[in-house]
Amino acid sequence: MNYPKIVETKATIRFQDCDPFNHLNNGKYIDYFMNHREDVLIKHYGIDIYEMARTIGKSWVSGSNQIAYLRPALLMENIIIESQLIKFDTSSIWVEMRMYNEDKSQLKSVFWAQVVHFNLLKQKKEIHSEELMKLFASIENPLSSKTFEERIKQIKSKMYQSV
Repeated sequence: MNYPKIVETKATIRFQDCDPFNHLNNGKYIDYFMNHREDVLIKHYGIDIYEMARTIGKSWVSGSNQIAYLRPALLMENIIIESQLIKFDTSSIWVEMRMYNEDKSQLKSVFWAQVVHFNLLKQKKEIHSEELMKLFASIENPLSSKTFEERIKQIKSKMYQSV
């Protein structure tokens, strides 16, 4: 099967997620990113992490997160979030997610998440199945930047060149 390497969803910034300045609250960015990823895993790759947890006792848990806030997301603004698998190994995956305005002319935030495959029944890290490793190999879309800081520097350099 031919799976997409970059996937996207649309969302609207909601009142309850905003601060008094009508900006998306810093902590809520992660909620929007994680909701996006849950949706695209089901829609594009047929992976329901909650069904996996219920039926086989395996899923993924957060290992680390890094986020850069580049421009504010505003109350009732329509946004697009896109993501891609940038790296994987036998028990972890790393994903970059980007939040844009509706026409993708403004990058608002960049988020890197590392998640660890986890056996809920044994309460320990789990090795990815051969089937998952094949899927990850088919959708991996690595970046030239090897660190988050390097990636943000690269993005900011491009942002300032286009102004």
